[in-house]
Amino acid sequence: MPAPINRRTADIPPEERSPLDYAVTQRDQSVLNMVREAIEHKQTLLAYQPVMRGYAQDKVAFYEGLIRVLDPSGRVIPARDFMPMVEDTEMGRELDVLSLRMGLNALHNNPGLRLSINMSARSIGYRPWMQTLNKALARNETVGERLILEITESSAMTVPELVVDLMNRLQPKGICFAMDDFGAGYTAIRYFKDFFFDILKIDGQFIKGIAHSPDNQVLTRALIGIAQHFDMLTVAECVENHEDAVLLTELGVDCLQGYYFSAPTTRPHWMHDRSLRSTG
Repeated sequence: MPAPINRRTADIPPEERSPLDYAVTQRDQSVLNMVREAIEHKQTLLAYQPVMRGYAQDKVAFYEGLIRVLDPSGRVIPARDFMPMVEDTEMGRELDVLSLRMGLNALHNNPGLRLSINMSARSIGYRPWMQTLNKALARNETVGERLILEITESSAMTVPELVVDLMNRLQPKGICFAMDDFGAGYTAIRYFKDFFFDILKIDGQFIKGIAHSPDNQVLTRALIGIAQHFDMLTVAECVENHEDAVLLTELGVDCLQGYYFSAPTTRPHWMHDRSLRSTG
């Protein structure tokens, strides 16, 4: 008997599972075990990707720190391969804490760095996350002025009132907020006037190949218009070629991010520079 498509594979009784269901369950469990071990042994790190200025594409506006875990063989595993399975769990909260701690340490050690860190709205009420942030702000007051917290559109809409409350508490400390993957979720427009996001990151589905897609050009222009109305900086995600970068700048996007400029790296230049100084 095939499983209904709207049920999680793990919730299907064993007698109803198909061979594919079983394979998916085993794969998911393997991923969960890998992430659990990585958290326990602190085998996590950030990969840094630059966000470039639109009209000065050789200049970095800020960096995004992207969580990575190491599997038992030492391979670096990107978030897309594990985060969908752990975001709603305690491990998701622990990863948010680890990501925030690593990002705050990078900001503390590099006074010229401006960095965005991803978080789930589900971590807002998670005490270790807030304790980590408060401790860093007490240690170095300049950190807040250089920190950007990224929350996906879909995550923000799960608890919009909590997101607004967090903004009200942290923005006076200089912390900025970015709505990630804008256009991929179902934001209620009525919340826009309450959210006060500082940055709006346009989802890559509208950006890839935009130079040859009139439909995506119209949609992206509309998203830019919304951001401009609410005085938000715009970032185009997943920029992969020169043509798209040129068109996006002409449309009025403020910043660009993607493999056209740089892949995320776990060894950014400031780490390399520090290692050279320590051995010089």
